[in-house]
Amino acid sequence: MSLRRLLLRLPRYLGVSGSPRRLWWSPFLDTISSVGSWRGQSSRSPAHWNQVVSEAEKIVGYPTSFMSLRCLLSDELSNIAMQVRKLVGTQHPLLTTARGLVHESRHNLQLRGLVVLLISKAAGPSSMNASCQNYDMVSGIYSCQRSLAEITELIHTALLVHRGIVNLSELQSSDGPLKDMQFGNKIAILSGDFLLANACNGLALLQNTKVVELLASALMDLVQGVYHENSTSAKENHITEDIGISTWKEQTFLSHGALLAKSCQAAMELAKHDADVQDMAFQYGKHMAMSHKINSDLQPFIKEKTSDSITFNLNSAPVVLHQEFLGRDLWIKQIREAQEKERLDYAKLRETIKAGKGVTSAIDLCRYHGNKALEALESFPPSEARSALENIVFAVTRFS
Repeated sequence: MSLRRLLLRLPRYLGVSGSPRRLWWSPFLDTISSVGSWRGQSSRSPAHWNQVVSEAEKIVGYPTSFMSLRCLLSDELSNIAMQVRKLVGTQHPLLTTARGLVHESRHNLQLRGLVVLLISKAAGPSSMNASCQNYDMVSGIYSCQRSLAEITELIHTALLVHRGIVNLSELQSSDGPLKDMQFGNKIAILSGDFLLANACNGLALLQNTKVVELLASALMDLVQGVYHENSTSAKENHITEDIGISTWKEQTFLSHGALLAKSCQAAMELAKHDADVQDMAFQYGKHMAMSHKINSDLQPFIKEKTSDSITFNLNSAPVVLHQEFLGRDLWIKQIREAQEKERLDYAKLRETIKAGKGVTSAIDLCRYHGNKALEALESFPPSEARSALENIVFAVTRFS
């Protein structure tokens, strides 16, 4: 399927009238590989994370926190932003995404572009191919690689916007008027499509067929991951499929790891590196994304102060692992015990999960992927860019 056809079909794949809902995972025993010794030296505190990202941005030459600012401040999206103001006072997810673009870009939304730039600088130009020596290079990074980093962020942001489409059939009165939520869905589709169209245009300008194929494949993986979530989701008081951690890892790679992994590989292709270097870049991106996602999944269970009202995804790594250790029958029993008036008491269920082995096993799995990412970096020469990539791994895989 061509990228243009994929772009046209994306809203239908994602479900115009419904957003991805929580998945109820069922246990199926799947042994996690031994993680071995952990190499991390750093803390995952917010202050440390900010420092790691700030230092990394200095290495690549400019702040990537505003990497997609040119597109976000275009006349088209400026008009959309004015329309989004009409959603203030509702619970439409598009508002949360918009706030994240402004306030939390350094923490989450721009990480992928930063990693692409860092691995581009860590690898440097290919010593075996002089055909790209005339390309513009700033701070050790080719201009085409910077464009690729922006394209990666645009794709990621577009999918975030699309995933915020509300399932209108499950609205509650507290969410806001139906017409406002319908309007929010239309804006989410329009703005997401606009970002994807800009990403497609940027890919075409790179004039590299393999890079286009890699990013198109990554976009297909994202769509498949989201579609799978839609097709297996259920309402809160139902438990559906018997799915284990192996399936969770496959789906998480599609929906969270493929874009970064294939973007890192594409950055090596733009610099004319051989297949071995491209594969190591792919492995770093894959395992870095997996560890970052698991760290995010763990936050509701490891924060010192957690609100009793905070919810968490029932397809998150700690929950899936908890179910596998517990067994399907006992997990269903715990779900029912945590339900009050057909609504789930997340505070009670969270404490039940924390008392099991799921949280510690998820930490081990996060560190396992972190070690795999560090192993991939060993093929790159020592440099400040490589050190920054290592520090990012340390920051998301150290829990203390």
